[in-house]
Amino acid sequence: MKKIISVVLITLALICLLVPFAMAEEAAKEAAPAASSGDSSTKSMAALAAALAIGIAAFGTGIGQGLGLSKACEGAARNPGAAGKIQLLLIIGLAMIESLAIYALLVALGILINQKMFF
Repeated sequence: MKKIISVVLITLALICLLVPFAMAEEAAKEAAPAASSGDSSTKSMAALAAALAIGIAAFGTGIGQGLGLSKACEGAARNPGAAGKIQLLLIIGLAMIESLAIYALLVALGILINQKMFF
């Protein structure tokens, strides 16, 4: 399982590193007027990046919240006397995990605002 995850992560890293070379335009096209397809290509890549950023963040935070909640339920079931402390720690932990999704949303909105696609 670890080998599969590492292969997937290396593949994604290589794709992210090679995208600028694959999407690069020739120097002659850069000299063309600004109304060429380069502007729309940049905006489409920005929209794709923003969508991937918030999608991956939502996926990760959903998994994190689910695991945290399941472990808190297990802990409360094993020791009902500590349920109050476990609940307090669970709420704090869930708030911290949710803040990561909010940060990803801000990054995605920043990408879109930078390309003048939002507001």
